[in-house]
Amino acid sequence: MYTDSHCHLNFPELMSQLDNIQLAMQAAHVTRALVICTTLEDFHEVHGLAMSQDKMWATVGVHPDNEGVREPTLQDLLDGAARPKVVAIGETGLDYYQMDERKGGRSVADMEWQRARFRTHIRAARQTQLPLVIHTRQASDDTMAILKEEGETGGAGCAGGVFHCFTESQQVARAALDLGFYISFSGILTFKTAADLREVAKFVPDDRLLIETDSPYLAPVPFRGKTNNPSYVPFVAEQLAQLRGASAEEIGDLTTRNFLRLFAKTH
Repeated sequence: MYTDSHCHLNFPELMSQLDNIQLAMQAAHVTRALVICTTLEDFHEVHGLAMSQDKMWATVGVHPDNEGVREPTLQDLLDGAARPKVVAIGETGLDYYQMDERKGGRSVADMEWQRARFRTHIRAARQTQLPLVIHTRQASDDTMAILKEEGETGGAGCAGGVFHCFTESQQVARAALDLGFYISFSGILTFKTAADLREVAKFVPDDRLLIETDSPYLAPVPFRGKTNNPSYVPFVAEQLAQLRGASAEEIGDLTTRNFLRLFAKTH
């Protein structure tokens, strides 16, 4: 069995095809999925989807790159986390990718709003004892620094969590593992250009490994460029299996056990 630890089934291109996707998941032996919240405005949809499906769960949070949306307060996140089937805080973190081009030339110093938002999520995770779903893109130094700072004031590490859709270096992976986090790999792992990332995937210990689609984005080979969905997560498992000398089924079972351990509220 396989578990998609990070997907956006509430997005229109997937929600409109939900019945077909569920049939495809069943055929691919994908038995569980975590539906990720990216704005408070969409939380009711994410939560409603999780509540309507036996083996789906939800998170509550605001994606670091979303501007012009409702800014989450600590109480907003605590209230969402108290709902049934909400098993994590996020996705949260920092995203500095193409910052100059997309943000009108603003500098890292101008991204304090992202860092403040990230700290709010960490504090919610600490209070609820739920794991964090971390998004970091070209911001790993600041991401790790904030996690460590917040840990010193109360323990971000005590909640733990996952660095999702990991694309960073082995050094960053080691730092995340040292803080108690899991590492999740997406379809990017199957891309021809991802040789360095495949080396990182060999390095992550068995008991800290997760797989995901991040659908509708980042469909794995042989579906690259098409709309992704959770039924494709076995292709990520197959790539990991080749790297680690295992079968795809063994990777599926291993990462499902890890998912259930990390997201303890799922059972």
